[in-house]
Amino acid sequence: MTKIAFLGIGMMGLPMASHLAAAGHDVTVWNRNRAKAEAVVGATIADTAAQAVDGADLIVSILSDGAATRAVQADPTLRATLTKGQIWVEMASIKPDEARAQAADLASFGVRHLDAPVSGGTAGAEAATLAIMVGGDQAVFDIAKPILRHLGRPTRVGPSGTGQLAKLANQGIVGITIGAVAEAMLLIERGGGDPAAVRDALKGGFADSLILQLHGARMTEGDLAPRGRAAIQLKDMNNIMQEADKLALTLPMSADIQARFATLCNEMDGADLDHAALYLELLKRNQAS
Repeated sequence: MTKIAFLGIGMMGLPMASHLAAAGHDVTVWNRNRAKAEAVVGATIADTAAQAVDGADLIVSILSDGAATRAVQADPTLRATLTKGQIWVEMASIKPDEARAQAADLASFGVRHLDAPVSGGTAGAEAATLAIMVGGDQAVFDIAKPILRHLGRPTRVGPSGTGQLAKLANQGIVGITIGAVAEAMLLIERGGGDPAAVRDALKGGFADSLILQLHGARMTEGDLAPRGRAAIQLKDMNNIMQEADKLALTLPMSADIQARFATLCNEMDGADLDHAALYLELLKRNQAS
């Protein structure tokens, strides 16, 4: 049994923290909205992040973004509770530079750090099948790996910050593929085909993917309730382009998808819809409804 502090009980954090508690670990959870934290069965509820972190062997944070984690880590009361040997696992999707800055800051307290963003959405979190991309020292990863296995499949991809870089690559593929699937579904619909039948026909072929099957169905059925919010996809596309600028790279497809998600979120009131709602932006381009 490991004493775990879990910070951030949202759509992803709730099932993740629940899996850790169900596995028999001593889990203390904290969320700004206490009611959300109370939904974690088998966990202790902390009133503050500092209370949750105090005495924990492993700290998991999956807050909204890097700024949110930075604000929590800057709290003097929390910093006073940090002890040498703790491991902080950042599982939110943040910038690689933010992950490296976290690692450097926490190292001054003797706290080890892994950046370990996830892919798989709420379905993967609920099924404990998340893809977990981990950056950090191998020795630290080896300690945390058995615990992360309760959440999915952890893979170390390199030193500090590279877990976040891998997540950006993942999100670029997701965003671009959503755009391709939206165009395919519209092409089929406007041409008189049956989108569901076409998706079935493509199963097992080179074009098949979870995005085609799941997001394609959501697009044509109008089911755009958020599983992965468009605003989060836009944040990730913005981070991709910022990282590309630092590396002096030109990523034309990523730039196009970034601009389209910006239109969806900022001009079409689609920020809180599922990222499959990029289909709506395509319909607007084609003046369809």
